[in-house]
Amino acid sequence: MKIKLLVLLVIVMLLAPLILWRLKAQVPSSFAESRRRMVQNQLQARDITDPRVLAAMGKVPRHRFVPAYLAPMAYSDQALPIGQGQTISQPYIVALMTQWAEVRPGDKVLEVGTGSGYQAAVLAELTDRVFTIELLPELARAAEARLKELGYHQVQVRIGDGYQGWPEEAPFDAILVTATAPEVPPSLAVQLKEGGRLVIPVGRPGFVQQLIRYRKVAGQLREEARLPVMFVPLVKPAEAK
Repeated sequence: MKIKLLVLLVIVMLLAPLILWRLKAQVPSSFAESRRRMVQNQLQARDITDPRVLAAMGKVPRHRFVPAYLAPMAYSDQALPIGQGQTISQPYIVALMTQWAEVRPGDKVLEVGTGSGYQAAVLAELTDRVFTIELLPELARAAEARLKELGYHQVQVRIGDGYQGWPEEAPFDAILVTATAPEVPPSLAVQLKEGGRLVIPVGRPGFVQQLIRYRKVAGQLREEARLPVMFVPLVKPAEAK
């Protein structure tokens, strides 16, 4: 009996590396298939039609932008927590905001609310000039490291107050705000280029808000589209302490 157990133990020890290798080899293909289904069932089945946006959503590994324990849920149709009271938006909302922003190659884009860096990575698939601001230092540093690790070196990350935008790099062709504010921050309106697009959820935290796409025409923001949404609040520095 002891000999049989010993033989079984030896077999398990010999096979363990092969089993682990097989499991690791299957993970990327599994995530790739989940990403393909996400694009097909959550985006194309709705109203995401821009082929460049669909390609970007099909390429960026969303499972790398959520906590490890949530990786199996990364491609589900829902927002997920990323720590410090923040979330990563559901794939459809990320794709819709990106489509509304109409980002073209060479455009300069500002994202307010870096979070885990996922939206910035999607934008970086569309242009090589992406600037993103995050108020919470821990999230900003983690996102910056993650983006660099994945090869998105064109994304510049700043720790700071999103309400103030990034005046040194203005004007921007597009600005995306990934947290809700009671109104459009005046600094962001000023930093938007003429003809530029601003996508932002407007409303009160905890209540249904409106995701609005504005275009700057003759120096004024003109509303072009809206959708009911729920986002975390755009926090000011004093409120984060």
